[in-house]
Amino acid sequence: MNATTHHVETAMLHAGYRADPGTGAVAVPIWQTTSYQFRDTEHASNLFALQELGNIYTRVNNPTVDVLEKRLAALEGGVAALATSSGQAAIALSIQNIAAAGDNIVTASGLYGGTWNLFANTFSRQGIEVRFVDASDPHNFARAADERTRAFFAETLPNPSLSVFPIAEVAALGEQMGIPLIVDNTAAPVICQPLRHGAHVVVTSATKYIGGHGNSIGGAIIDAGTFDWERHAARFPALTQPDPSYHGAVWTQAAKPMGPIAYILRARVTLMRDLGPCMSPFNAFLLLQGLETLPLRMREHCRNAHLVADFLEAHPLVARVIHPGRGQDAQACEHARRYLAGGTGALVGFELTGGREAGLRFIDALQLIYHVANIGDARTLAIHPASSTHQQLGEADQLRAGVTPGYVRLSVGIEHPDDILRDLEQALDRSASRALAA
Repeated sequence: MNATTHHVETAMLHAGYRADPGTGAVAVPIWQTTSYQFRDTEHASNLFALQELGNIYTRVNNPTVDVLEKRLAALEGGVAALATSSGQAAIALSIQNIAAAGDNIVTASGLYGGTWNLFANTFSRQGIEVRFVDASDPHNFARAADERTRAFFAETLPNPSLSVFPIAEVAALGEQMGIPLIVDNTAAPVICQPLRHGAHVVVTSATKYIGGHGNSIGGAIIDAGTFDWERHAARFPALTQPDPSYHGAVWTQAAKPMGPIAYILRARVTLMRDLGPCMSPFNAFLLLQGLETLPLRMREHCRNAHLVADFLEAHPLVARVIHPGRGQDAQACEHARRYLAGGTGALVGFELTGGREAGLRFIDALQLIYHVANIGDARTLAIHPASSTHQQLGEADQLRAGVTPGYVRLSVGIEHPDDILRDLEQALDRSASRALAA
């Protein structure tokens, strides 16, 4: 079934699988196996030599995971996807696939705290330099790049600043310089498709909205198949020069019979093979259940988030509300209008007038809303980033990432909006009362 001919609501139910040929079962099975029977020694040899594609070992591919990968590629409009054990693994592999010691990437400074630490600390110890820039001026990416720059990186909706990234502008600069743009679309599935705006690779934490129920960790890399690696061969030796781990295979050449999938092919058969951050078949099964209702849930998430932002804007204890296109400068509003065609997202940030202590009191006063380090659940979640997700960053780096002392981030769920608003109101009232008592 050609998922590209269908709307996303249809593709998430049908792409990559119709029915089990042996039983006729419509639901995707869990192929909970480590390995697969070869037809004969020639078959095994062909698979290991990549002369034939097929299943060898679940660390590299698995039939359940394969269906998930096909549906994620359809979701983002890509040619191929690689599922990983977590979103963090997807980000790491997306960079390690084309960068090595001595290379660098340029990233927007507005990042999730875990990504910031990966880039600023772990990658630096591996010899990969990460250069942080202010994304409000797309040309900052070009200014920070040089001949050893292997990628531009950003989040569609930077968590927690929620200022929509200028995808097309930076992607165009990257095209001119021979540098691909990798976009983390975790916070905006369905409502934004970065590949359609010129991005070359999308990464996502499927743990969040794709799964939607807070029960499974997973991630994915999706390749648009549009970047010309051969044209910029000197910049990407990992893809364009012989790979000794496959008897000198050149990935841009080896992938041609299969389509424009050199980037994903190398990530699968070298990095996934050697490092092993694969997704379990059971997690893939659960994430497939989430994908089936993702378009419906995103509509409810966005609708409820809009109501929450309205409520918070009118509350006297709230100094500022952060939501895409709301109360931002003209450029940020234009980016939200241009790139978030499907809605303004489920994340809402707000700054309390009492600063850090007010933020902590508010979190502790919540009753219905969960205090967890996650986003994208069907239920509403809240966190105080300065004391949790971004705690490892220094104060200056927290501010660069959009985290102020009194900032609270909400991931608005699909409960009845009246119940969400009631809990927010009582928590604000209780936190104010505790402040007066103190």
